[in-house]
Amino acid sequence: MKFAKNIANHAQVPHGGPYSIQSQNSKMVDFSSNVNPLGYPKSIRKLEKNWMARIPVYPDHESTKLRKQLAKHLGVLAENLVVGNGATEIIYNFCRATLEKNIPVLIPVPTFGEYEAASRLSRARVQFFKTMNLEKDLRNFVTKIPKNGAVFICNPNNPTGSLTSENAMLQIIKSAKAKNTLVFVDECFMELTQNPNHSIIDKIGSNENLFVLRSLTKSFGLAGLRVGYGVGNKKLVSVLNKIKIPWNISGLAQEAACLALSEKSFLGKTRNLIKAESGFLRDSISRLDGFSCYKTSANFILIKTKKDSRLLQKKLVQKSILIRDCSTFRGLGKNHIRIAVRTHKENIKLVRALEALA
Repeated sequence: MKFAKNIANHAQVPHGGPYSIQSQNSKMVDFSSNVNPLGYPKSIRKLEKNWMARIPVYPDHESTKLRKQLAKHLGVLAENLVVGNGATEIIYNFCRATLEKNIPVLIPVPTFGEYEAASRLSRARVQFFKTMNLEKDLRNFVTKIPKNGAVFICNPNNPTGSLTSENAMLQIIKSAKAKNTLVFVDECFMELTQNPNHSIIDKIGSNENLFVLRSLTKSFGLAGLRVGYGVGNKKLVSVLNKIKIPWNISGLAQEAACLALSEKSFLGKTRNLIKAESGFLRDSISRLDGFSCYKTSANFILIKTKKDSRLLQKKLVQKSILIRDCSTFRGLGKNHIRIAVRTHKENIKLVRALEALA
């Protein structure tokens, strides 16, 4: 049996989470997944009474109610929204819709690996720009933007946590527009930053070459339900809605997402916790010999360590703590780990475990 080269050579991207390792310790504290430290909103508990009744019913294949609620949440039109089975489905569908063989793609690295994987699956020609802070390297980056292609930017970036300002993003979009190039901006962590107004979702109407990705996985703790969404011009969104698989969002996930979005104070409480605990983690870990923390605007922290990241991960697993080994990120070696910001009690456990290994 023969397969196309781009299919046969496709490699899945490594990720964090409890299923990323063989140990299934039920007491494991997961610092490798960058989800909301408060979990999901209490309003979702309303589903517990009737969720089984939804099992035999096909879900709304257009996710109509959810798209309307997202439109209200964001201040956009429902026709500018596409909903996906997690943000990753939308990344792959975006590449299927817009990329072909040898179309140039520019990706700053290190960053989320699915942009590269999805681009290669569409046979695009992928180029990389090495930077730990895109804003600082903005002038050079802009000169690298290809003609008639696409640029992928994660903001704030995973795994570095660096945030690119709205003004810098607009410079990138303007330069890309002049070269007839699309700009795909992943804002899945934006709502968990201290200044979510850095978002450029409100610039969609004036920039036809802009597409913004978001997810309820991170902001509302719905990782197990898989709900992502994208905002873009009507023409692109209509194509993405055409090529998505039917019934891509389960009825339970749609209802849970609507309930989560209705809890207005949840994100504010989350940001307050992240601000306090991120400061605690950075201060505590930076004092340890052989560990230095990068400045972060997200709900996670990239740490440079003198220790081998894979070995450090194994030793922490023995203490029922899971961190993200960052050696699988393009552009990072074996001396970087990433930790999510969690509750104070859990964060103290991590700090003490690292103290014992320092």
